[in-house]
Amino acid sequence: MRILELNHIALHVRDVEKSCEFYARVLQLQPLPRPAFDFPGAWFRLGAHQELHIIGERKEPVLSQNRGNHFALQAEDLQPWLEHFQNLGLPLRGPVRRPDGATQVFLKDVDGHVVELFTPPPRGKEC
Repeated sequence: MRILELNHIALHVRDVEKSCEFYARVLQLQPLPRPAFDFPGAWFRLGAHQELHIIGERKEPVLSQNRGNHFALQAEDLQPWLEHFQNLGLPLRGPVRRPDGATQVFLKDVDGHVVELFTPPPRGKEC
């Protein structure tokens, strides 16, 4: 027995339409077809094989922080993303350099879910 890969991340959100706008416009994720579930939601492509699943009708507050519940997306280069986020007027934390040399930036979606974008450590620095 073995696990093959992470397939998807599911986020519970208040307003599916507002979340879709954020993930499509801010993070430029590609929408995917979604089965006809009996609850609101949307799916997006994350990288080559993973997906983000948005599930609607959240009523509780989100408890998310960069050192707690969050998800991270590896980026090719953070500088264009930083410029994009600044042009959109989004509040950010970072860029922050980790002890291993990776660079991180954190932002929140419309519900307060923390999303990390990062570039890995330089070659030869991985643990």
